[in-house]
Amino acid sequence: MTAKRDAKREDLKGRLIEAAQAHIQASGLAGLRARDITADAGCALGALYTAFADLDELILHVNSITLARLGAALEQEAIGAAEPRAKLKALAKAYLGFARDNRMAWKALFEHRMAPGVAVPEWHLAEHAVLIQHLVEPLAQLLPARDTPDLLARARTLFSAVHGIVAISLEDRFIGLAPTDLESELLGFVDTMVSGLETERE
Repeated sequence: MTAKRDAKREDLKGRLIEAAQAHIQASGLAGLRARDITADAGCALGALYTAFADLDELILHVNSITLARLGAALEQEAIGAAEPRAKLKALAKAYLGFARDNRMAWKALFEHRMAPGVAVPEWHLAEHAVLIQHLVEPLAQLLPARDTPDLLARARTLFSAVHGIVAISLEDRFIGLAPTDLESELLGFVDTMVSGLETERE
């Protein structure tokens, strides 16, 4: 009996995640309502709160799927690049491509905020940290004398810079890059940064 109940609960969670994912992909977090999600999932409004603590927890699970897809895209793009410059440029290109192709889901990763006083669960923070780890290996090749904390700090700086360029440009901010220039300028930025790191190493 317990196994049957658990299976039903997992099925409900899956339908709710799928429905929330579709809403976020279509229109982002703005206007996301529990009532719409449960209607699309074919369940009562209260059923959401038997599967998840609240709407925020459901969004975290959708974002978890997006992070896994983003991580896979980064890994796939960089798999054939052994040299650190090529790998970092491949990662930047993959990040831009994913953001372009999955705009709303990608934005939800950075726009979602927990309720005041509620911390982001450790499991979800760990998933975000995986994105930084993709940068640590090529940075370690460029800066072999640096220890892990320094490499992590540099990786966060690089990620923030690339994310900022992508986000400002895709949001059509007046200081952002034109779509025709964005990829080449982004890769040029990474090139310049790597050249600086090579000089620093020497």
